[in-house]
Amino acid sequence: MNHAKRLGIFGGSFDPPHTAHIALAKHAIEQFGLAELRIIPTGDAWHKARTLTPSPHRLAMTRLAFADMPQATVDAREIDRQGATYTVETLEEIKAEQPEADLYLFIGADQANAFKTWHRWQDILSLATVVVADRLQSGQGSMASQWHNAVSPDVQRLDMPSLNVSATEIRAHVAQGTHADSKMHAWLPAAVQHYIEKHSLYR
Repeated sequence: MNHAKRLGIFGGSFDPPHTAHIALAKHAIEQFGLAELRIIPTGDAWHKARTLTPSPHRLAMTRLAFADMPQATVDAREIDRQGATYTVETLEEIKAEQPEADLYLFIGADQANAFKTWHRWQDILSLATVVVADRLQSGQGSMASQWHNAVSPDVQRLDMPSLNVSATEIRAHVAQGTHADSKMHAWLPAAVQHYIEKHSLYR
């Protein structure tokens, strides 16, 4: 019987953090019996075509979004790291800090599709159990079968409802001045929405 601490890692730009991120975190903690879930906003996102919102704002919003989730800890190590930052380095650091913990890395379906382009992706598979949240519900079992054939037979699937929430759409709504509509209240925690308005983000 394996009684090792289960430690989850959930990274992303969180620009902004929204209700689908929160739902994923809650389902991850519950389904995998996590003792802790590290929420890690990305630092210098070399792979992003667009410029991210400055990291102090993304970090502050992420802390607000997950403030009411006791098992979730917002971890700023990738923002604090200089230069390009890679998931594999984060996993190596956390494994060195907590060598007895079993690591679970939670990624979205879009990230899973690009996984073989990730820096040292094979090492990621040896450091952590990768769990895919197939938010788009693109055919039952399709993501798992793709991974079994191309990446790893050990991938796990996070069972959660499909939530049609997009950070891109949220930013567009704010830019168009429609951030006060009912959709935004469903998409964003109130504290995050207030922060965006207070600091005039995405205008």
